[in-house]
Amino acid sequence: MTMSETKAGAAEVKTALAGFLGEFKSFQNEMKSTLQQQEERLTMLDRKTMTAGRPALSMAAEIEAPHQKAFDAYLRSGDDGGLRGLVLEGKALNTAVAADGGYLVDPQTAATIRSALKSSASIRSIANVVTVEATTFDVLIDHGDVGTGWATEAGSIAESATPQIDRISIALNELSAMPKASQRLLDDSAFDIEGWLAGRIADKFARAEAQSFISGDGVDKPKGFLSHPAVAEGVWAWGNLGYVATGNAGDFATTNASDAVVDLVYALDSTYRANGAFVMNSKTAGAVRKMKDADGRFLWADGLAAGEPARLMGYPVLVAEDMPDIAADAYAIAFGDFRSGYTVAERPDLRVLRDPFSAKPYVLFYASKRVGGDVSDFAAIKLLKFAVA
Repeated sequence: MTMSETKAGAAEVKTALAGFLGEFKSFQNEMKSTLQQQEERLTMLDRKTMTAGRPALSMAAEIEAPHQKAFDAYLRSGDDGGLRGLVLEGKALNTAVAADGGYLVDPQTAATIRSALKSSASIRSIANVVTVEATTFDVLIDHGDVGTGWATEAGSIAESATPQIDRISIALNELSAMPKASQRLLDDSAFDIEGWLAGRIADKFARAEAQSFISGDGVDKPKGFLSHPAVAEGVWAWGNLGYVATGNAGDFATTNASDAVVDLVYALDSTYRANGAFVMNSKTAGAVRKMKDADGRFLWADGLAAGEPARLMGYPVLVAEDMPDIAADAYAIAFGDFRSGYTVAERPDLRVLRDPFSAKPYVLFYASKRVGGDVSDFAAIKLLKFAVA
């Protein structure tokens, strides 16, 4: 190889190396620019995350469910665009009920309210509770008996008696509550609006229901079991509740006072007695707690486990404050199989209408649901009447 050829080869290598270094420097600058852009994006995202996390006082987690977020916005500011959008997209069936006034609450809040109602001291906790979509609920009761008889191989068979079937129609009435809160409180994201609303509605509904299921007149409200006519157990007939008298007007008998409670229990047919429960208020329970049997043993026994109801003659006791006090001719104690004897019918939905105008500077929340109740089996409930006869 000549000197000139060697110099030419070196020049080519030098040129190639210079080109490679130039391209590498350009690649390095491009990577640096890309990394800088990504860093800027991450910084902006971090700022947004920090902003979304404010205020620091808020202890509630971000609501992820679209319907919960939309419902929270509606409660706080009246913005129902999210709820309407969910309906248009088909993500939450039957969410909007604007034509009926208001919106359905989210399932979690509705479940909280139903749980509070069920756990409260109300007939609801021991009655038969059904969920319906109609405006009424019909209960068919077969309280007759199909005739039977013994037959021989060649003998004729007599016609059996026709069973008696009664239809009891339970109308669903509107139960409403209207708690209020200031707009300033609603603007505070640390305020748990759904929890507060669920608690206030459940409290109002529970008190109204408890009274109606016992003594409601059935006019635009459930019909309580004490609103039905009561007759002496010896002449009991369907359509009435049978009662047992204490033998003393306005009190238990002066001697063998506990006998009236025993008579009440055994006035109920054994078919129902296995699932029987007592219902009385606190004052009556205080008087019954002192009763003893002939051997000096208390009839009343407190529950052995936490949450277990007290027991009277082995049967659970529901202390319902809407039961009447002991007085002359009062039906202060009921005993029966309320799962068979009383039916509560309700629609599953709970509606809320936001009203920021009627009570400024407060915002009213008109909540409503449909519920009904009535005796479904007149043979399943017996009463203790504080009277001579």
